[in-house]
Order: sequence, then structure tokens, then C-alpha cells
Amino acid sequence: MKKLIVKLLGGEKLRMARISLFAILVSLIVGAVILLAIGKNPLSAYGNLLQGSGFLPKSSYAGRQNMFTDLMSFLDALTPMIFASLAVAVALRAGLFNIGVSGMMLAAGFAASVTVGHSALAAPIAKPLAVIIGIAAGAVVGALIGWLKYRFNINEVVSSIMINYILMYVFTFYINTFFLDPISRQSIAITDASRLTLTNVQAFGLKFNIPLAFVFALITAAAVGFMMNRTTMGFEIKAVGLSRRAARYAGISISKNMILSMTISGGLAGLAGVTYFCGYFASIQPGVVPSMGFNAIAVALLGNSDPIGCVFSSVLVTIISKGSIYMSSQQGVEVEMSDLITSVILIFAACSEFLRMYVDKLSMELDPGREVSRT
Repeated sequence: MKKLIVKLLGGEKLRMARISLFAILVSLIVGAVILLAIGKNPLSAYGNLLQGSGFLPKSSYAGRQNMFTDLMSFLDALTPMIFASLAVAVALRAGLFNIGVSGMMLAAGFAASVTVGHSALAAPIAKPLAVIIGIAAGAVVGALIGWLKYRFNINEVVSSIMINYILMYVFTFYINTFFLDPISRQSIAITDASRLTLTNVQAFGLKFNIPLAFVFALITAAAVGFMMNRTTMGFEIKAVGLSRRAARYAGISISKNMILSMTISGGLAGLAGVTYFCGYFASIQPGVVPSMGFNAIAVALLGNSDPIGCVFSSVLVTIISKGSIYMSSQQGVEVEMSDLITSVILIFAACSEFLRMYVDKLSMELDPGREVSRT
């Protein structure tokens, strides 16, 4: 058994990727066991997840809909998830746990909505301006959390949670007072000119949505990967995350890099916010923080805080969340089943360091003369 574990999860190359795949496999097995326990077919249920996300055809479609329209809707939901997971990943590289992505998304969505979303600006001006304002709003919140961490040593988890609730209640007050739609009980919908998703596009006999920022999300992931792995700034952020004492000894500014990493993280969360509230949705629900900000933690951990890994793990988690409604309707199970699967993924992904150390220990037991990498 020990040899099998070392063979499957050992080795220095692609070890963390193997552990991530192990976390996914275990979560799917747990979900399958629960589905079997309630008399459902796991293979059929997981197929429904893919059907609901546009990766497999459904048995029937409504008028002017097909698998392509479902896929475009999936990409619309995927776009903010990529940005949100990148926000968590950048903070993790600096040794910080950014649980405030949801609040940053709210700040970005609210700021972009009230300044641009309800204006009469033309689309060529409104859309880029909404993005810029969203980045700035998220970056300000991120910089504040980073500054509180360095200046007063306030744990970033505590300050992030508090700021999440502060922002939620402040924005709820303003929405309910000035921007509430009496019918939907959400904020007044933004204009089509400022929305980052083209809705109800009609072509080839179909009607679908086009997420304008999807390609930008992929480019951003590549740019963040280059920044983290190929630049001096990325090296310094990573050094601070690995050991602040060693980084200080090497002459690296701890304060600058802590605040800088949280500012970058906040800017990425701001992009997630505008593509979510001014793209995927066109309004803000008062009194609610987006759950995507918390799911992004699972995505970033599953992707090993690597930008490219975050893209692939974002696809997986979005398939689970996006396809859950169709799975629920076809299988007669609760929508929360998808949350269960995501939670199990998070648990095992969070244990990745423990699994690495455990595999190292087994490797030493099987081959005492072999040196095991600790990086």
C-alpha cells in the first residue's frame, strides 16, 4: 500500500498536480457514495453536470438554444471565477490568506455600477471605464488589508472578514435607499452599454450571451504567471511568502511586498467583481456577498496557487456549480450536492502540504538512503 501511494503521489516532478488530481478523485468518489446512498446513479449525475455546462448535449433544448448556448453561458460564469482565483493565488504566494475577495468584488461591482453602470456613456467608453474603476476599487480594499497587516499586525483573515461585512452592509444601505428595483428587490440593472457581457446575441438561428472579458481573463492569467515566475517583483513576493525573516535579511522590503501583493490581489478581485456584477449579472443583490469569492479559495488551492493551474481548476469548479441546477432537475437531488463536492475538494486541496510531507515520510521509510525534496 505504501509503495502504491509513493508511486502515485511521489516524485518531484508534477507532485502537486498529482495531489490535486487525487483531491478531485476523492471528492468525486465521496459524491458518488452519497448519490448511491440516496438511490441515484453517480455516472448519470456527473454527466448531468457536464450537460448543464455545455460540454455534453442535453436530451432536449428550448427554442433557439443548444449545447453552444450552454457553453457560452458557462464561459460567462467562468470568467469572474478565473479572476477571483488569481486574486487568492497572488496573496497565497506572499504568505497571505485573502478571504476578502467577496468584499473586494462587491466594492468593484458597486463602484462600477453607480459611476458608469447607470450613466448614459457610450459602450466604447463605458465598458473600459467600468473595468478601470473596478480594478481601482478592489485594489484600494486590498491595499488597506495589506497595510493593516503590516502596520498593526492585524491578521488578514480577521480584517478581510470584517471588511466583507462592513462593505456588504454599507452597500446594502445605499442600494435599498437609492438604487433598489422595487420588482426584483435588487439594485437597478445597469445599462447594456456598460455591461461586460453581450446578452441575447442572435446568430445562426441561436440566441446566446458573449462574455467580452473571457479572453482577457486568459491573458491576465498568463501575465500573472509571468510576473510571479519571471520578474524580480514576483521573486520578492514569493520570498516574503516563504520566509519573511530570510527576505528581510536579503534586503527585501516586507512592508512594500505585503501591501503590493494585497493590492494586486485586490485589483484582480476587482476584475472578478466587474465581470460578475457588470457582466454575468447586471445588478447587485442587497445583503449578500458573492459565494464565488469563497469558492475561489478552493480553486486557488486546487491549482497550487499557480495561475495556469487556477484556470484549469476554475473550469472544474465552475462545471460543478454551473451544472448543479440541471443535475438537480434531472436527478431530483438538492442543488447543494455541488457545494458538498466542492467542499470535499477544498478539504483535500488544503491538505496538500500534509500529503506532500506524508509521501516524503513514506519515501524515506522505503528508501532510507534517498534524499527527499523539501521544496
